[in-house]
Amino acid sequence: MLDWINLISAWAVPVMIAFIPLYAYFKKVPVYESFVDGAKDGFSTAIGIIPHLVGMMVAISVFRASGALDFFVGWMAPFLAWLQVPPEVLPLGFLRPLTGTGSLAFTTDLIKTYGPDSMIGRIASTIQGSTDTTLYVLTVYFGAVGIRNGRYALKVGLFSDVVGFIAAIAVCLLLFG
Repeated sequence: MLDWINLISAWAVPVMIAFIPLYAYFKKVPVYESFVDGAKDGFSTAIGIIPHLVGMMVAISVFRASGALDFFVGWMAPFLAWLQVPPEVLPLGFLRPLTGTGSLAFTTDLIKTYGPDSMIGRIASTIQGSTDTTLYVLTVYFGAVGIRNGRYALKVGLFSDVVGFIAAIAVCLLLFG
């Protein structure tokens, strides 16, 4: 089974990179012109989201520097050990909805420390692929287009992150435990 997973993961990105432009070409979409127009729009959007991005990064830094993250992880460690969940992956559950770069750096550190084939490395990698940077997405993209009331977006986004976090741990424990 792992051989199939490795084969699919090795070919998934190259196949998609080849498939999308070919599909657009056969649908008579001007591929290059569409790309250039999208790049122009992306540049103006990037300029517009900088203030929102700076605000989010400051909030994340305060959360980590205050010790709140370490306190909560220490408080939850006995319960996680009872569930046979490595407590080292819990900070990733908090960081992932906040910041993609911060959670990727944390995952990289876990993989360097415990190894990519360890249970912690596998769970961390699966969490990275199963969850999203919900607060970052809401702050930046809603701010860029001027949405002030996200209604249920925050609740649904965070709920899906919790489900993705739990599912990633459960799948790894079932497949590799």
